[in-house]
Amino acid sequence: MPVARQVRLSRSGAVAVLEICTLAALYYGSARLGLLQQLVRGQVTPLWPPSGIALAALLLRGPRLWPGIALGAFLVNISLGPSLPAVLAIAAGNTVAPVCSCALLRRVGFRTELGRLRDALALIFLGAFTGMLISATTGSGTLILAGVLNAEGFWPTWSVWWTGDAMGVLVVTPVLLVLSSARLPKEVLPLRWVEGVLLAAATVGVGVVEAGNAPLLFLGFPLLIWAAFRFQLAGAAPCALAVSTFAIITAGRGAGPFSHHDLLTSMITLQAFNGSASLTALLVAAVISERNETQREIARACGQLSAMVARIAGGDHRPMLPEGCDDGEGTPKEDKGARDDRDGPADTRKSSPHA
Repeated sequence: MPVARQVRLSRSGAVAVLEICTLAALYYGSARLGLLQQLVRGQVTPLWPPSGIALAALLLRGPRLWPGIALGAFLVNISLGPSLPAVLAIAAGNTVAPVCSCALLRRVGFRTELGRLRDALALIFLGAFTGMLISATTGSGTLILAGVLNAEGFWPTWSVWWTGDAMGVLVVTPVLLVLSSARLPKEVLPLRWVEGVLLAAATVGVGVVEAGNAPLLFLGFPLLIWAAFRFQLAGAAPCALAVSTFAIITAGRGAGPFSHHDLLTSMITLQAFNGSASLTALLVAAVISERNETQREIARACGQLSAMVARIAGGDHRPMLPEGCDDGEGTPKEDKGARDDRDGPADTRKSSPHA
């Protein structure tokens, strides 16, 4: 037994190390991708995918993966500086933020399926807006203390940092949660595949229009509603990611509604748009999922009621118990008093000498 236990522990430890290293690699790779849109000092960007990846990993695999976040954050920031103590402080903030977001979500009973309205609200207001305050405040404050930013640059930097981390949670985490439970659909009508392709093409087309000089960001909302109504979270989450990505590209170029504004105003506008887009997509998808589940429960109840009425009409007045409840002989259990009432007089007649 001790040998078998040691083998199991060694295997679980190896799996944990592998998961931590994988998370660190994903964190680092997605961070390099996010830095393509950096706006402040080469390290503050309006979309920070690693925060969404980190939170999804903690929700799906547990808090034991936090070293992977810390390692990835350290590797990313060590090349950006400004000093080793500052890098350690920034990495600590980037680690604590998703851990706290995960703790807040678990505290309120969050479900990774995102099938309830309360789950969508919790992810938006606790996971994204609240939890990411830690990383934004820690990072911006560290840059001020390190002397690379002046006091006037704190709030613009903080706004970009918070926007990037919150958007990473809002648009990346739902996609990863969907992928974790994705299954190849069966018996799907060809028209549904055609509709999905049309939705993807329309999203790309609208995104190209949004990235232009005309202020047409609102064109993304009909697509979000279409995706949420027809495909629920599986369609709404990727669509929200695409719409937000195009908006961030537009903000980085200073085009459309982000032209002729300072950095703080542009980030407030971007955060308001992306927050509204994610809120629309997640809430509509959650409401439709709840409606579908309610319809399925009503259908099951109607089926049980129909079966009960059919039994009564056929003269079978035995009580109908839920499926799986039987009397040990493969037949539904009956009320003991009712059985005694039926069987008692019959047995008396059989044993009576006058029968």
